Amino acid sequence: MSPRTGLARVLDDLGTTLIDLVRGDPDRATDISGVVIHDPHDDQVLPPSALVLGVGVREPAEILGLLSEHGAAALVVRGPVDLTEEIIEAVDRSGVALLGLAPGASWTQLAAMLRSLLAEGEVDPSGTLGGVPAGDLFALANAVASLIGAPVTIEDRSSRVLAFSGRQDEADSSRVETILGRQVPTRYSQVLEARGVFQQLYRSDEPVYVDGLPADDGSLCLPRVAVAVRAGDEFLGSIWAAVRSPLPADRSQAFRDAAKLVALHLMRQRAGADVERRLRADLVSTAVEGGPGAAEAVRRLGLADQACVVLALALTHPHGDDPAEHARLLAERQQIADAFAMHLTAVHPRAAAALINDVAYAILPAESEDRALRIATDFRGRIGNRVVVGVGPVADGRSLSRSRAGADFVLRVLRAGRAPHSVARESDVHSEGLLLELSDLIASRGDTVSGPLARLIEYDRKHSACLVETLSAWLDAFGDVTAASAAVFVHPNTFRYRLRRLAEVGEMDLGDPGVRFAAMLQLRLWRPDR
Repeated sequence: MSPRTGLARVLDDLGTTLIDLVRGDPDRATDISGVVIHDPHDDQVLPPSALVLGVGVREPAEILGLLSEHGAAALVVRGPVDLTEEIIEAVDRSGVALLGLAPGASWTQLAAMLRSLLAEGEVDPSGTLGGVPAGDLFALANAVASLIGAPVTIEDRSSRVLAFSGRQDEADSSRVETILGRQVPTRYSQVLEARGVFQQLYRSDEPVYVDGLPADDGSLCLPRVAVAVRAGDEFLGSIWAAVRSPLPADRSQAFRDAAKLVALHLMRQRAGADVERRLRADLVSTAVEGGPGAAEAVRRLGLADQACVVLALALTHPHGDDPAEHARLLAERQQIADAFAMHLTAVHPRAAAALINDVAYAILPAESEDRALRIATDFRGRIGNRVVVGVGPVADGRSLSRSRAGADFVLRVLRAGRAPHSVARESDVHSEGLLLELSDLIASRGDTVSGPLARLIEYDRKHSACLVETLSAWLDAFGDVTAASAAVFVHPNTFRYRLRRLAEVGEMDLGDPGVRFAAMLQLRLWRPDR
């Protein structure tokens, strides 16, 4: 496994435009395991060597409290930071570096950039393109900047910033605004569109020189040189350099050649994401199924020796026979599975999720089913009523197959429509699950409805009567004729007549508890839509 990205690398690539080192030794944290957003109202479990984002943390007492978190690599708070003697002592004692986020920078964009940068740390260093680790766009941006002697950004087709080089302080306020927002501001995009710059990029592989755009203070921004990044006929994005004059011929050629190298990295990154998704799906599948390889899969997922809960998520609507509808639902299933994985990763960085056949399975580190239930319920509230989620029991890394079996049991009950819940644990659907298993047993044996209920069903079919419905309503209402008749919208006297009639036709003694129990059980197991 390749080494993870350390704090020094994060500061080199993102500072000083986004974050500054306020206090601490960046070389001490050589292994950052993930990004965690601090929530004072949630019981969070921080993984070792996490980079903690202290959103809304301002007071020295709050900072001191977070610095005491054992094992964190660094704490980021909004700058400027009031560096008191107590904070200095806490940083030095704990070894947790204190970073300041630049005023005006977005926490959301910082989290996205950090996760992107940390993901690059997983790239196999033996795989390089042009001397740069494959997929490492920040290192590539710095290499391009050195080639042409100007700070650069690498952007996608929608002008979103994928990576940027150092030396951004040599550019202007519009470049800083672009990096802080990780998106070219709309007002500049509209001017570039009006000038036909994007059309030139789409049509040509040559660098395009852009005169300085008007800034908000009435001055002009630095000119830009942009070049398209293509893979064959596909436009992948562009590279933008802030310059003071057109590039000389040799640097212009180097800029054009760099675009080809960036294209290779972007395509490698895209292919790597697909491979990583398949690899993660294989690891999750092996871990939850159990067997000889389960322990190793759990270890590679970073979940060994942790209490976990398996979640099983599925769409509420099945596939139809129409091929177009089938393809649409396949895409929807993958989209929801990806959203589920993102939601759980935000809750716990070590959570793992993958789509296996038509079910999205997730392994969530959690000490209780209640916490997993709240998290799954919150996700369904965000995604809408398109999904149902089964929550398995808590298990350690060596027995995740037991938790998966519980989640599958709950999910089957929910998909069968036998419970009023959409997100549930085993204890929530225990009786419905038992009835479903009894139904399976009856179906496997080929048993059919017999006795009094069979006679009532046959009578209803011949005479278009409602005796089965009457019996079901009466049993559900515990013999309360008024409530039962209201449930089926008939007059109580009519309902009483039907009760006498069904007792005659079914040859039933409704005063016998055993007869009532047998009838109730048969009604639960027998479904007219089967």
